[in-house]
Amino acid sequence: MIKDTSKQDSVVKSRTLSWKKAVGVIAICGTLALTAQAISVSDNTGRSFERDTLQFATVSRGDFVRDILASGRIVAANAPQVYSPEAGFVDLLVKAGDTVAAGDVIARVVSPALTNELKQQQAELARLQDGLAREQLEVRRETLTLNRSLELAKVTLDAAERENRRAQLSIKKNLISQIDLEEAVDDLARAKLNYRHAQQEVALGKDTLAFELAAARNLVERQQLVVDELQRKVNALEINAPVSGLVGNLMVQTKAAVVAQQALMTLVDLSAYEAQLQVPESYANELGLGMQVVLKVGAGELYGKLSAISPEVSNREVTARVRFEHSDIDGIRQNQRLSARILLDQKENVLKVRRGSFMNAGGSVVYRIQGEVATRMDIRTGASSVNEVEILDGLSPGDQIIVSNYEQFENAPLVQLR
Repeated sequence: MIKDTSKQDSVVKSRTLSWKKAVGVIAICGTLALTAQAISVSDNTGRSFERDTLQFATVSRGDFVRDILASGRIVAANAPQVYSPEAGFVDLLVKAGDTVAAGDVIARVVSPALTNELKQQQAELARLQDGLAREQLEVRRETLTLNRSLELAKVTLDAAERENRRAQLSIKKNLISQIDLEEAVDDLARAKLNYRHAQQEVALGKDTLAFELAAARNLVERQQLVVDELQRKVNALEINAPVSGLVGNLMVQTKAAVVAQQALMTLVDLSAYEAQLQVPESYANELGLGMQVVLKVGAGELYGKLSAISPEVSNREVTARVRFEHSDIDGIRQNQRLSARILLDQKENVLKVRRGSFMNAGGSVVYRIQGEVATRMDIRTGASSVNEVEILDGLSPGDQIIVSNYEQFENAPLVQLR
């Protein structure tokens, strides 16, 4: 007889899960879900960064001042150079650093050639003056001769007139012949003609003498101008200080041979200062006379305007001069270093943001902050200044962006912030 398996089966009792175990299972599932979400966000954002290591700025709207930075130094507004007026040998009477007043004799130039020429021209002037005096005596002598001839002609005319009157009376009384009367009439006509010619000769002679005298006088005056010019040049060999101040650089040694118009030294006028700036060549075309400049000298600020711009470029820089708005400035000295902001342009109601290292990437991309994530966005920038950048498109007032360097983000579309 075959036995069944009824005696081999055993009854299993069913057991229900307790509520504590159910809560544990739910917690584990939630943790797994959060972990999966974090892993998903990490995959989308790439790397995450601490907020403390980044710099942020908020987009705002307001006035925008476009400016550039430049460095420079304080220089004397007037620093004239002194030149040798003639070729010769220079004798310097001052040393570098000496204080001089305007008009002080600071150097002498010995020019034997110029001195000798002056003496020669003075001798020529004396000769011409003697000639003028001789000409004046000759004019007096010739004038006397002309006057005598005129007076003699007048005496002859008067005598002829008397003889003519006597002859006219005598012919009426038949005391003389007709021939004698005609001779008296001819003598009168001859006397009148001689007198008239004498008058003309005297006038012409006096004009000739006056012309010769004027020519001699002109020669003397011309020579006097030559002597005066040479005397001026000789006097200029004693060189006077054009301004009060300090003696700067000496460009020659004392007793050295110099040529005409050779620079001897520089004088520094300490009564007025200007700022000399070195501006990058890329901004040269944007500079203009009269632009406002803010200068930082030491711990203070000064204000001025561009007064001169050099047309030359040296070491990829352009030199510009700034004239201070106020002349009574204390606490500055020659060659003192300074920094400056040149105000190029000013706009109103402009969307702007603080300038930062993000501009190194070209200024066309920013990371805008949205909660714990920064999103990469394309923007369009306009003018830029030392402290701010104009935003033309892509951002709105109140947007917060990262302004630090973007190289560490490696062009990630999203960046997680911790």
